[in-house]
Amino acid sequence: MRRTHAAQSLIITAQLDPSLKTSALKWRDFPDEPYFGPLRPQLPSGFRAFLNFQKPPVMALNPLTALSPLDGRYSRQCDPLRGIFSEYAFMNARVRVEVEWLIALSEAGFAELPHLSDHGKAFLRGLAEHFSLDDCAAVKEIEKTTNHDVKAVEYWIKGQVAHDEELKNAAEFVHFACTSEDINNTSHALMLMKGRDALVAFLEKIHGIIANYAHQWAEIPMLSRTHGQTASPTTVGKEFANVAVRLARVIEAIKSVKILAKMNGAVGNYNAHLIAYPDFDWEAFSKKVVEERLGAVFNTHTIQIEPHDYMAELFQEIERANTILIDFDRDVWGYISMHFFRQKLKEGEVGSSTMPHKVNPIDFENSEGNLGLANAVLGHLAGKLPISRWQRDLTDSTVLRNLGVAFGYSFVGYSALERGLGKLQVNEAQIAADLDAAWEVLAEAVQTVMRRYGVPHPYEQLKALTRGKDGINQETIRSFIAGLDIPADAKARLMALTPATYIGKAVELARRC
Repeated sequence: MRRTHAAQSLIITAQLDPSLKTSALKWRDFPDEPYFGPLRPQLPSGFRAFLNFQKPPVMALNPLTALSPLDGRYSRQCDPLRGIFSEYAFMNARVRVEVEWLIALSEAGFAELPHLSDHGKAFLRGLAEHFSLDDCAAVKEIEKTTNHDVKAVEYWIKGQVAHDEELKNAAEFVHFACTSEDINNTSHALMLMKGRDALVAFLEKIHGIIANYAHQWAEIPMLSRTHGQTASPTTVGKEFANVAVRLARVIEAIKSVKILAKMNGAVGNYNAHLIAYPDFDWEAFSKKVVEERLGAVFNTHTIQIEPHDYMAELFQEIERANTILIDFDRDVWGYISMHFFRQKLKEGEVGSSTMPHKVNPIDFENSEGNLGLANAVLGHLAGKLPISRWQRDLTDSTVLRNLGVAFGYSFVGYSALERGLGKLQVNEAQIAADLDAAWEVLAEAVQTVMRRYGVPHPYEQLKALTRGKDGINQETIRSFIAGLDIPADAKARLMALTPATYIGKAVELARRC
């Protein structure tokens, strides 16, 4: 009767106030359908829609039903990252940290925790080395009760050692004196070391392709454009070399970032450690675990969390690498539109659903778009993670679950760029024609030589000859040179000059990348 009266009250209220929002209602306020059915026509349309609402069926997760394109359309490109940044990988890293901490404690000389045998150590390390999807599922099952993932890992490990005569006596030293963040931050460090290695390897592969093109096309002269206007010539290879050198520099910066970690308790002061064993050098012990067993650099001064400054540094360097490649994507896109490059055709591919002639630069567009997404996530990670209220808040925890997203979009961008580079064919005829139509670019050369020999107003003379003028050609330039009062050898050098030969040391620079 209570539910019936509540429903009647809601109907009356809705009739008196049609603006009442259905979002304020709860299913428990409605009686069963047999009673409510006859009253349905009296309800405003919004209430009827509310009653008719049914949850859509849950679809099984696979690449076709995945919410994120990283696990759907681009799942293949992200395959190398699943064993590094997935929930499974995170759990696996936590298990490794927990068992290494326990093994280290057993070697510290505490009377209550005897030194573990080789069998005991091998068993514990095997938990991490052979951690399976079923093991991870078991941890997640425990988490349904604990509502705490790190505690679930601790309980799972205790469950694994419960039947081993040696290890069951050490069970309460699992997670000893640790806060969850001692386990999480070290796990993130392990994940980022692997993730960085994978990302650097991919960037070095891209760098190698670009550098190879720089050498291959070092001698092909090409007209430059500054502000979109014709400028001093360069070579195709030199422009690729510029990118290769920039990329090499940022790769070294990414590799040089020190990945930090801490294991110093709830607020970074070893409170629990020292109350249990006041005469033990916990700082030195923790440093040894972090650096020698886990391979990170120990951070001595932290709050509950490792402050994530190194993460910001790492993500900003990766963002810089991606920005360099976005710049490159756009330049190559432009050169393709100018027909400086052709793209190799693949039988069966379509460029447009309506224009059969199209061969679009889709790989460079895909790369640009996904690297932009990667940078958006990397930028948020870098800007947010170093900020935590007082000794810690939990905002970093949910954000850190997106490390794989930032790396994933980067990988999709790199994959598309690699694919696009593999299709490039230089169109020397078009590049040469473009150069031959731009004799005005030799004005710089002529006025500079005139300056050397003291000819009055050289810049102004060439400005009057060329600026804003159409039809500047070989005859225009050579007629002007012929009238100059400069040494014969200098005049001969200028007379022999063409846009294709006015390239400075571009060839040498291209080959030095």
